[in-house]
Amino acid sequence: MNTPNSDRPTMWQRSPTRRFLNWSFSWNGAHYFLITVAVIITVIAAYYAEENLRGRRAWARCREQLEADGATLDWKALIPKPVPDDQNFAATPFIASWFVPSNHASTTGLNYWKNDNYGRAIAAVYSLEAPQKDGYRHFMDLVTWGAAFDAIRAGKLAPNRSAESGPLDRESRVKAAPAVLEGLETNAAVLAELRAVSQRPYARYPVNYDVPEPFAILLPHLNGVRNICRRLQLEACAELAVGQSEEALQDVKLSLRVADSLKGEPFLISYLVRVACLHHAMQPIWEGLAEHAWSDAQLRETETRLQQYDFVADLKPTFDAERSCGIGIIDYIKHTGKVGELTDSGRDEGLGIARLAPSGWLDQEQVSYCRLFDLQMAGAFDTAARRVFPRQLTSNERALGRAFHDRNPFVVILVQHRVLSAMLLPALGRVVVKGATAQVATDQAVLGCALERYRLANGRFPETLGALAPQFTSQLPHDVITGEPYKYRLTKDGRFVLYSVGWNEKDDGGVPGKTLFDEKEGDWVWQYPAEH
Repeated sequence: MNTPNSDRPTMWQRSPTRRFLNWSFSWNGAHYFLITVAVIITVIAAYYAEENLRGRRAWARCREQLEADGATLDWKALIPKPVPDDQNFAATPFIASWFVPSNHASTTGLNYWKNDNYGRAIAAVYSLEAPQKDGYRHFMDLVTWGAAFDAIRAGKLAPNRSAESGPLDRESRVKAAPAVLEGLETNAAVLAELRAVSQRPYARYPVNYDVPEPFAILLPHLNGVRNICRRLQLEACAELAVGQSEEALQDVKLSLRVADSLKGEPFLISYLVRVACLHHAMQPIWEGLAEHAWSDAQLRETETRLQQYDFVADLKPTFDAERSCGIGIIDYIKHTGKVGELTDSGRDEGLGIARLAPSGWLDQEQVSYCRLFDLQMAGAFDTAARRVFPRQLTSNERALGRAFHDRNPFVVILVQHRVLSAMLLPALGRVVVKGATAQVATDQAVLGCALERYRLANGRFPETLGALAPQFTSQLPHDVITGEPYKYRLTKDGRFVLYSVGWNEKDDGGVPGKTLFDEKEGDWVWQYPAEH
């Protein structure tokens, strides 16, 4: 009879797992394990060193090339220099109130526009600033504004409602204008304060630039600047309606001064707000021209003032500052490891890899950011020729879309280094469009002034724009879209149609698109309504 052999190894004793564990915890096993760990650490360290060196070299070459081209990459070097208060347009008690934190919450500025009827009206009747939808300029709706101010005085203004547009004929506007001017009296002290400092040569708002991360800088003055220009626009239009053209011109000049107070700020948004304020100033200029309200001296002064603008040239420093800001953001991440500030939630949202990745990857991110930034703008505008090129911009946007097409995280992070570019790159094409509309509006207003001066001297408008130079204008501006003269023709009622071919680069015969500066169809038209 056979009996089990007590000396026979058990299954566990014979298992490869047990033999591996015995070996692992033996001196030989530990020796080989330590060697393996050391090799892995060495390989990782070598990889990090190589990636860091490669990234630093790539960013150094990129930076050297950009600086050779005249770019300023240190964002802090673009911060406006301090100026003495007695030379600073922005050094006033009213403007200082914009920077009080408790005043930031109000989008209409009621926290610093004390007893402001304009703010009450625009907040309650939200259709007062509805955009023009038929592609033509129209007179300010003084009737609806006057009714809103009357309702405020009577304590009967209903909140959050859409008002029916009032009649725009001259008689109705003249009748409504006194109520508008009376309603705006609540702004008189503030506007007087701004007029008193409007001749100061510089403007430097008390923005706190002493923060490590550029996107964290607060800009409460942008809302304040635009609110001033909105009020001046309405006041000037009401003054024109009652024959106060000199007062209206002073409001236009103050509006332009307020808008220009933003020039030189290292923020793309400052450029866009300045453009918006320019359009506010265009409204009363257009209305005065439409009704022959300006004198020759007023027209000459306005024309000279507007000829100083070059919104195409202003694009370059704006974009240089924006690029420097993006570089500064990546530097901030590189030095602090913080990336949550770039997301709406304030959390890293998967970007914590920035803390673990080689620092060279962030150098590569800066290279990619600058290259993609330049890709958007390559050939999109020419400051010397004062031209913009819509088709080139469209082509650039498509190329940028292809650059971001690969959604493979491994490729984006490890190869392309475009993670932060996808987050930081703004839609720069929209800025070029806005700059083009501002320049076209300015050019059309210059030509409008010159045409009106010709009419005052000759009793009619000229057959061609060429008749304006040199007596009525020093030089004829060209369309920033085509580089050719603006399109112009007389109409049967003795007026004219003046237009740019618009963003579609097609001459539509002076027929606008659905909006005043439509980006898909139609021309950008300067035309007056028929006289009655």
